[in-house]
Amino acid sequence: MRVHVVGTGLIGTSLGLALTRHGDEVTLEDAIPTHAALARDLGAGRLPTAGEEPDPELVVVAAPPDVVARCVLGALVRFPEAAVTDVASVKGTVLAAVRAAGGDTTRYCGSHPMAGRERSGAVAGRHDLFDGRAWVLTPTPDTRPEVTARVAEVARATGAAVREVPPDVHDRAVAAVSHVPQLAASLVAARLEDLDEDAVALAGQGLRDVTRIAASDPHLWTQILAGNARAVRAVLTGLADDLTAVVAALAALEAGDDAPGARGTIARTIAAGNAGQARIPGKHGGASTVYETVRVLVPDEPGQLGRLFADVGEIGANIEEFHLDHGLGQDFGVAEVDVVPAAAAALAEGLAGRGWRIHG
Repeated sequence: MRVHVVGTGLIGTSLGLALTRHGDEVTLEDAIPTHAALARDLGAGRLPTAGEEPDPELVVVAAPPDVVARCVLGALVRFPEAAVTDVASVKGTVLAAVRAAGGDTTRYCGSHPMAGRERSGAVAGRHDLFDGRAWVLTPTPDTRPEVTARVAEVARATGAAVREVPPDVHDRAVAAVSHVPQLAASLVAARLEDLDEDAVALAGQGLRDVTRIAASDPHLWTQILAGNARAVRAVLTGLADDLTAVVAALAALEAGDDAPGARGTIARTIAAGNAGQARIPGKHGGASTVYETVRVLVPDEPGQLGRLFADVGEIGANIEEFHLDHGLGQDFGVAEVDVVPAAAAALAEGLAGRGWRIHG
């Protein structure tokens, strides 16, 4: 397919890299010429020659959120035979702007690849960024079926799994599964800014897990949250109510009296989190699976992780999840190797027999 990508940041460059490897003809465009040239040099596609106007079958707008609608409208006018999609993480505001300006909504199908990184820009692009990720399409009753099919074909070519939902359903969903988690990570990480260095040094894997996405771009996320303000506010309101109840329970316990109901509030909060976490899709998008963890002490030396993975492979265990936590002031880390429960005992025994120290 002939695909024209407008915007060569992380998503646009990653898309170009994936489609080029797939054999599609990709042309690139960016408001900043050096960004487009860098994406080209990385292998994401080619730049149109002087005086050449691309003739795409599909235009993918991967511009910043605050200019997406304008770019979509421009593409609809500039390429009257092409289908047009965008990859912004909020769909309702883009669709409303296109309709308000009289854009041809029959050739427009919004979409959103549920993929990203903490890093941004073309240099962070990866050809496998979309592998196994959901790519949500948000066609409307106006959208021609062949336009939706064209966007779906490109999404699948990147290795993504395609799903279709209405734009408003999408925006409510991402508020809960993407936008609020970003805010939560940022709020937790912000508590560390003024914390004593000795206290920060105690950070373990749990803190790293919770705050990993807190390194995201503030400018980009301000635009995303502003664009989905209503849906995000609705989720945050419920979260704030639950947090207020926990704070009140802790205040009652702090007071030193019997605090009837306080412990129940805390327990119900943790239990509700268990229930919600269990609903997160597991491997390959299937039902969540409970794994057993084998903990292994890994010397902080070159080649040790490679040796561990090789030994796990020789034992015949399949690693479902993996985490590495470095001990405070220690010259080793604790590798947490998650496997199906039936494989845990044999893996621990096999690793011990190969000289690894099993922890816990």
